[in-house]
Formats: sequence, structure tokens, C-alpha cells
Amino acid sequence: MKRLRPIMFVGTGSDVGKSVVNAAFCRIFKQDGYSPAPFKAQNMSLNSYATVDNLEIGRAQAMQAEACKIECSVEMNPVLLKPTGDMKSQVVLNGKPIGNRSAKEYFLNTDRAELFVEAMQAFDSLDNKYNPIVAEGAGSISEINLWKKDITNMKVAQEKNASTYLVSDIDKGGVFASVYGSIMLLPKEQRDLIDGIIINKFRGDISLFEEGKKIIQELTGKPVVGVIPYFKDIFIEPEDSVVIDNKPRLAVENEINIVVIHTLHMSNFTDFDNLERIQGINLFYSRDCKEISKADIIILPGSKNTISDLQFIKEQAIDKQIKEHIANGKQLYGICGGYQMMGSKIYDPYSVEGNIPEIDGLDIIPTQTTLDNDKKTVQTKFRFLDSEDSCHGYEIHMGKTETMPENALCRMGDSYDGFYLNDKVWGSYMHGIFDNPVVIEHMIKQINADFKLDFNYKEFKDGEFDKLADFVRSVVDMDYIYKKMEL
Repeated sequence: MKRLRPIMFVGTGSDVGKSVVNAAFCRIFKQDGYSPAPFKAQNMSLNSYATVDNLEIGRAQAMQAEACKIECSVEMNPVLLKPTGDMKSQVVLNGKPIGNRSAKEYFLNTDRAELFVEAMQAFDSLDNKYNPIVAEGAGSISEINLWKKDITNMKVAQEKNASTYLVSDIDKGGVFASVYGSIMLLPKEQRDLIDGIIINKFRGDISLFEEGKKIIQELTGKPVVGVIPYFKDIFIEPEDSVVIDNKPRLAVENEINIVVIHTLHMSNFTDFDNLERIQGINLFYSRDCKEISKADIIILPGSKNTISDLQFIKEQAIDKQIKEHIANGKQLYGICGGYQMMGSKIYDPYSVEGNIPEIDGLDIIPTQTTLDNDKKTVQTKFRFLDSEDSCHGYEIHMGKTETMPENALCRMGDSYDGFYLNDKVWGSYMHGIFDNPVVIEHMIKQINADFKLDFNYKEFKDGEFDKLADFVRSVVDMDYIYKKMEL
């Protein structure tokens, strides 16, 4: 296939749909015979993923790599910021943490020029192996107070001469002002890189926006190359935790109710996407004890600040509700930070999460966790309990939890993970554990002994990428886009 210029999707703001648009084009290029790869110089997210070489990237870039049908790699997201609370984030550079920074420290004291060099080296590494690179910006391109510190938006487009498209969410309102302002605030050399505009999340009759398209082109000199209707019937893993606000909050009758405790620093909520898709299961998020009491199964999720979230659980009396739940013979499962909380103690001798050196856990399983500065990031194949099925997951955590092989939940050759108290209570460091049919069947059979899972999550996700690509292809001018990507 002939070489193409990189393509880049930038936004009028956060949560306008850049990640999904990027994924759509990743799959479109793959369908058309190219070998695309995603790229985002800097991402801020609590959702992350482990690469095959044991490094950490944003979950969105891992999802986009799936759309490209390739393994994810650290070059796809060289700088990752993971909020830890107290206006601080852990900075992950090239897949490894380099420390915690406040926003002020990160923007004012970090060598941004050096970070940009690192990001562009990562881009070049991808560009040598894939064609085209499908890049994504972050937030708004017109935060003019941050331009000098930019390493992820128009500076990338300018450095790599990317054919760039501005994505705007019309559902938020103010689309004319946001598009016009975003473009006209740019310096001319960056404005010239904008080849077109994509209007996202349009509700209603698109033909009614024909005049709007003309007005936008007259105002900005840039064509509207696509208007993407608002959709709910295509599933793509979400990136931002803001989507949790739109998730179910209530238990329902005549279904198996699974509640994920909605902690303040919940991470990797994609762990539960598979459970949401299974018929007969109602998965909801709550921090309300009354609703939690209605659940058949409680899940304690991962956390970027386990100690802070444990304190929150105690302050809200959720800990008492959890213990009453167990006393009633119901199920409790903990993942990563949630697994750490289930033990008797959490120690933080190196102040990894703050200034609390130790805290009592929920004392549900006889384990103790010590947080340390070494971060474990690994993709894992394992066997669940006594099953012979090969399962897949990944670990991302800073801390060690002492347990014994005879209590192991997951086995990986001579090593092991998690603590199995009984069929209804266990914890594990394994993100993605609920993507494995044997785990789900074991869990649901505690309630319905005849349950048999007839759903392949991996095949489902792959089909959804094709649906997304076909849907977006039908509403954007691909001839124009390919023409602009010619070298």
C-alpha cells in the first residue's frame, strides 16, 4: 500500500469523542488494507493497560490498537498521567512511573521540551512500522495559556505534518462558537494544518444541518467532512470516568444485581464492561448503602489511591454494609485495590499514596499489603482455581500482598495470585479477570447453578469495531480524507 501522511483528530474540548473517532478510522484503514497504529503523545486517565513487554499505557490506546488488530505498545502513549488525588498525578514515561507531580509542578517544572522529544521518538518508532499513524489530541486545542507547554495537540500535528481534523460535540451545544473559536485562535501555521471539521453526536435529521455546514465553512474556511449521528447501539470501551455518571445506579427486580462500589479514585472500570453485556445481569455503580444492600454480588474495584478510597468506604458506612452482605451469604469480590482493601492491614512506609503510614483494612481475608515504589505491570495467562481453561488478564499495581499458594485464586506456572476464601469471597490483582468465561460462570453459578455463558466478549468487541467503522465511513467524506493524506 502507498504511504500516507499521518492523520490526527483534535478537539474543541474534552469528551467530544476523539478516542472513538480515532478508533473508527483505525478500523477503516485496516479494512482498506493499510496497517494503521494509534498514537497519543500524552494521555490523562485512570484507565490503563499493560503491554506485552510489561509497560503501561492508556487504556484508550490499547483499545485503538485492538481496532487496528495489532498488539499495543508503549510508543502509542509515551506519556501517561494518572490522577492520584490532592491535585496530583503519577507521571508514567515510556511505560514506567517517574514520580508524582501536581499540575503546577508538571506544567512549570517538568522539562516539556525533553518530554516532547521522547514523544516524537515514540511516534517515529511507530511510523517506521505502520502506515498510517492515527494520532489523537487531548482536550481542547485552544487552551492558549498552555500552548508553550503543549506536547500533545497542534505541536504534534505541526511536527509531523499531520492531516488534522477538528472534532466537536454538537450535543454539548455551542458548536459554532467552539469550532470557530478553536480554529481562529490558532496561529496561522497550525490553522493551515486543519483540513476539516467533524461534527459528532448529532441528534435528529442530519439534512437539517446542511445550512450549518455551509455557515461553518464560510466562517472558518474549513469544510465539514462528516456529521456523525449520536448512537447508543455500538459498544466501544469508554476512556473517561465521566461515563460512569451515565451508568445504571439502581438495582432492578428479576435480574442478578451486581454492584461496583463507586469509589472516588476508581480505576480500570473497563474490568466490568463484559459483565454489563450479559443477559440476565444488571451491573450498576453505587456508593449508596440502601442500593448496595439490594445487590446479589458486590465488587470492590481497582483504585489509584487505595488508602483514600478505603477511608471513604468507612466514612460512608459502606464497610458495615459489605460485612452484612457477607454475613447474609452473599458474594464479594475485590480487584487490585479492592483486593488490598479486603485484607487486615495496608502499610505505606514510603508514602506512595500520601502521609498515612498504615490503615486497618476491611479484615475480610487474612492478608496484609505493603505499598512500595516498584510498579508491577504485566500481561498474564493464568488458570482460575482448579479449571484447566487458559485465562487472560493483566496486573498494574504498586504493592505486594502476602498470601499462600494453598489459598491462591489464580495460578501462573510456579507463581500465583489472589486469595480464595471460598466460592463467594475472593480477591485478585488480575484486571480483566471478568473477561474470562470460566470466571463468570463460577461467579454466577453461586446464584443460578444452571447458568451457562453463551457470549464471546472478544468476538463481540471485534464486531463492534466493524460496525463503528462502517457507520462512520457512511457519514464522512473518505475520498476527501484520503486525498488530503496523500504525500
